[in-house]
This record gives sequence, C-alpha cells and structure tokens, in this order.
Amino acid sequence: MKRALYSLMLIAFTIGNTMAQQYEANWESLDKRETPEWWKDAKFGIFIHWGPYAVPAYAPVDEVEGVYEKYAEHYENRLLTKNELFLKHHAKHYGENFTYQDFAPMFKAEYFNPDKWAELFQQSGAKYVVLTSKHHDGFSLWPSAESPRWNSVDIGPHRDIAGELTEAVRQQGLRMGFYYSLLEWSHPLYKEATLDQWVDEHMIPQMKDLVVRYKPEVIFSDGEWDYTSDKWKSEEFLAWLYNESPVKETVVANDRWGSETRSKHGDYYTTEYDLVHNEEGIGEAGSHPWEESRGIGTSYGYNRFETTDHYFTSKQLIDLLIDKVSHGGNLLLNVGPKADGLIPVIMQERLLDMGDWLKVNGEAIYGTTAWEKRPQDMKEQSVFYTAKGKDLFVICTKWPEKPFKVDGVEKVGKVSMLGTKAPVKASVRNGKLTITPPALTPGNTPSMHAWVFKVENGR
Repeated sequence: MKRALYSLMLIAFTIGNTMAQQYEANWESLDKRETPEWWKDAKFGIFIHWGPYAVPAYAPVDEVEGVYEKYAEHYENRLLTKNELFLKHHAKHYGENFTYQDFAPMFKAEYFNPDKWAELFQQSGAKYVVLTSKHHDGFSLWPSAESPRWNSVDIGPHRDIAGELTEAVRQQGLRMGFYYSLLEWSHPLYKEATLDQWVDEHMIPQMKDLVVRYKPEVIFSDGEWDYTSDKWKSEEFLAWLYNESPVKETVVANDRWGSETRSKHGDYYTTEYDLVHNEEGIGEAGSHPWEESRGIGTSYGYNRFETTDHYFTSKQLIDLLIDKVSHGGNLLLNVGPKADGLIPVIMQERLLDMGDWLKVNGEAIYGTTAWEKRPQDMKEQSVFYTAKGKDLFVICTKWPEKPFKVDGVEKVGKVSMLGTKAPVKASVRNGKLTITPPALTPGNTPSMHAWVFKVENGR
C-alpha cells in the first residue's frame, strides 16, 4: 500500500513538474509564462557595457542630436559606415591602417577587480547586474568556442571577465545576468545568405554555452532588428531556456528577439533613453513588466569626452528611479568602465548616492507596484506614488513647504516619513488625504533629494 501510494505521488509530481515547465516554441505559448517575482520586486539593476570600444572611448557629444549617435560602443560600426566624425577622429589618433580589431590587445583590463565592482553595485542598492557578454562587435567576455581569438581570454585581458564578475556579484547577494547581441557587424557569416548557418552554428550554441556555463538569471537580447524572430529561431531558444536550462525557473528574458517583438513578447519590455519602439508605448498602464535602461551620461560604453554637463546628477538619477518605479517599471542604470578596468569616479559617486537614498527609502521602491489611482501629472506635481500590500507611499521629489493633498484616499492608518521619527500630521476628508510635512532642518532631514511618506492602510 505504501509503495503504491509512493508511486502515485511520484507520478503526480512528475506530471505536475512537466506541465509546469513545458512551453511550446511559439509566442502564444511563451507569452503565458509568468515573469519571476524576484525581477518585478528588484526594481533597480546595473548595466555594464565593456569591451574593446573602451580603448578609443569616443563618440561626439555636442556635435550631434540623436541618442544613438552618441554611443561610444558603436565605434566599429561608425567606421564601417564611413561616419565622418568617427573617421576623422580615428585617422588623427590611430591612423588609417589601424583597424578596430587592433584595439583588442590594448583592452587590457589590468585594474579590473570584480570584487570591488560587486561591492560598489551592492552599495548602490541595485539587486541585479547585467554585463555585456558580447556586444555588436562580437568580442566575447568569456572563453567562447564560437569566438576564437576574439574573446577576453585569448586576447586583451586574458581573463574570464564574465565568470569572475558572476562569482563576485553572487557573493554580494545580487542576481547576475547577461546582455547578448544577436548580430555582429563584421562576422563573415552574418549576412542573409548564411543566416541559418549563423544561427545554428554560432548564435544559439554561444547563447546556450553562456547559460549553461554561468547560469544567468537575466538574458538581455539585442541587435534583433535585421530579421524577424522566426529567422533568429528565438522561439526555439526561449522554449529551451524555459523548459530545459539550469535557470528555467528564475530566468527573465527581455523583448528583443526579432524585428517584430519589442513591447509585444518577452518576460519584460524595454525602453532605452526613454525611446519606445512601438506606437502604443509602454509603462503607463503597468500591464506588463517593463524596464528603462540608460547610461549615467549620453553613452553606454565609456566616453572620455563626456563632461559633468553630460552626466545626470545624483538628484536626477534618484528622480529617474522614482519616476520609472511609480509607473510600474524597473531601472537598469549603465556604467561604462575604462579599458583598464576602473569605473570612473563620477559614476561611483552617483551609485553611492543612490545607495544612500535607498538605505532610507528602499521600502517605497523594492517590491512595490504602481498605485492604481496615481494621477497622470506626477512629474509636474513632483509627487509620485507606489504601493505595497495595503500601504501607499507618497514620494516627494521636491520638499513640500506646506500641507498638500492626495486624491483618492478614503481612510488611512498611521502616516509617517521614512527615516525619521518626527511626527507627521494627516487627515482625510471627502476622499482627499492632507499631509502636513514635519518640521525638519537640513541637519536632521532623513535623506537628500526626495522624501517618502508612508501611508499605512491607505489603499
């Protein structure tokens, strides 16, 4: 009897486990997968763009208007497409016979200290890290068999950057993920005539190696725009990722899997420097998990020509995080290390300032959702809202000099300001909550840049 009962339990477990993890290789099935809660709760991640493009570290910052034109990580493609500004800079400083590939031995990363990086990211308050395992130049930051002599172990640093950073990040208690470019600008197989060979023999084996070897919990795909997802065989890869990979239960994948997939398919949708790639837009309704990514300056890859005028201040970055989270999104904030492996001091300062703010106010960020009654003019009012359980958080990005009102609140429990025991007066009348800020001075304010009122049972 016991043996029969055990057998039935085993069969039930096997069937349940199989049903729970089986997704077919089509978007209708893949889109039914629930985005893992850890990612939705994390809210803040660190993006890292690093490769041979950190050696020239150049893109125009004042001479051009567009967002993409200021990306230093696009250096190789700007040379291939005969961009006048890049060609002029390259000829002057490196010579016309110097190729992009000649930068690789100069990409030495001699001061790369993954433990220091990971410690900084942990202190910033970020909950996950996403490294460019391979950007559009094809240079791999791990010993990829598909990129012989064009990876960080065979040339340049002679180190497994992806592996070392993964270990360090996890030791700090953070989740690790990878960006991966589907395209490569100068690979001989990357063209329409040999695309099937490219996908079957290079791209998919390389992505699977990355997943099996390092077990990343974020896959940020990019470079998908030349072909539709069926050409990339993206559905087949994602079915493997969700059904068979070692991270099938916890991994999240973005929406960049084909020219038609952004803001339509994937565990989360993406914006980039607030650029949205579909007509409907994303984020306002908060109906699907989404994430904004951007650099602290105008570029993802390090650009030595950026000045303080091109960098967001700590205040601007904290306001940016608040804005995205209050609309139901995450923020993936990029740092671009120098070729020697050092993260610019100004970037470190910004991250540490964000961490200081989150130490006091993180309760209003992590694990929250957008408040269903939030007004449309939050930015104009400098008052933002997040919610968690029965509690409402009112986030002021400008210090309220006098009492202010919150519409849509019928009753409340205790109202307090995070980080201080100073009493906060509050009252509710006719569906409006009036909050009177406490009497604080610059010497005893709980944080800089933004202040949070916690409204218990305010939803």
